[in-house]
Formats: sequence, structure tokens, C-alpha cells
Amino acid sequence: MSSAPFLVKPTLEGERATLRPFTAPDIDAMGEVLADPEVLKLTGSVRTTAETLDQPTQLDARTRQWYETRGTEPDRLDLAIIDPATGLCVGEAVLNEWSEPDASCNFRILIGAAGRGKGLGVEATRMLVDHAFRSTDVNRIELEVYDFNPRARHVYEQSGFVEEGRRRQAFTFDGSRIDAFIMSILREEWERRQLGAPQ
Repeated sequence: MSSAPFLVKPTLEGERATLRPFTAPDIDAMGEVLADPEVLKLTGSVRTTAETLDQPTQLDARTRQWYETRGTEPDRLDLAIIDPATGLCVGEAVLNEWSEPDASCNFRILIGAAGRGKGLGVEATRMLVDHAFRSTDVNRIELEVYDFNPRARHVYEQSGFVEEGRRRQAFTFDGSRIDAFIMSILREEWERRQLGAPQ
């Protein structure tokens, strides 16, 4: 079992999206992505609608340095999502929280306003999941998604993730208690999908 499953940082090409290690212009673009009100809400980064407004679109020095060092982390894979139509970074797709004994990791994705509604999220999710199962020893990829994000849940289901639990009232936004869903995909499920077998 590899303790550094994501040592190689690939560029993955699809029809609608490209995933690649972050370049300096990609990092610049993430300032606007991370300031997007929908991104802030759906990722649980803020607790109120008011906090989603008037966020700075320039990354602070600490966040910029964090992105600049993603290429050196062997136990996680952070890739910029590029819209081939514009050549611009519109978000990120990440495999992190690697557990060597369990051969498991976490998946997360976020896409700013410029990349939504184009199918980039579906393709980016599938490409990164496919890469993980084809190129590493990973057996399980899991994620968490809030109940107020049904679009993301649908994308994950399309990509083979299975709902396996609910964290009831796990997050509070604008005073409302929001459930969080745990979803995962196992290697054996991914392999069946590759063969076109029933799930």
C-alpha cells in the first residue's frame, strides 16, 4: 500500500473540463471563485447569507501560499478545474484525507459562477475518481454534501457515489439546521461501472 498515492500530479483532459496542477494564473483566479456567494454557502464556509456578500476577490498571502504548495503534497491531490472554452480556472477538485491503513480518501469539488451550468462538475468528478482508482491503491472515496445542495448530490450519484448515511442537523445556516449526507464509492463498485454491470 502506498503512503504517497498522489505523488504524481497529472493533467487530466476531458471533453468539457481539464484538470491540472495549479499554475500562477489559476491561483489568481481562485480568489474570485472562493469569494463566490454560492461557493461560500454550499461548502459551509460561512454561517449566514450576509457573510457571503462583499467578500474580497484577492487571495490573502496565507491562502496563496497554501495553493502554491499543493504540488509538493504526496498524500493529497489538488487540481485546478479549467474550462477549455475560456482557458480559465473556474474551481478545484481535490482528493485529500488519505488513510493508508484503510486505503481511503475524501473527495471535494467547488466551482465558481463562471464554470457552473456547463457540465464541468460532472466530468471533473468522474475524471478524478477514475484517475484515483486507475492510478492508486485507493479502495474507498467518500464525501459529505449538505441537504441544501441537491445539484451536487445528483452529480455525485451520476458518478457512482452511494448515500450511506445522514448527519442530522449537522450544520447551521441562517439559523436553519441542515442535514449532511455521507456518500462514498468503493473500488468494486467503480469496477462494475467500468464493465457496465448493474450496481
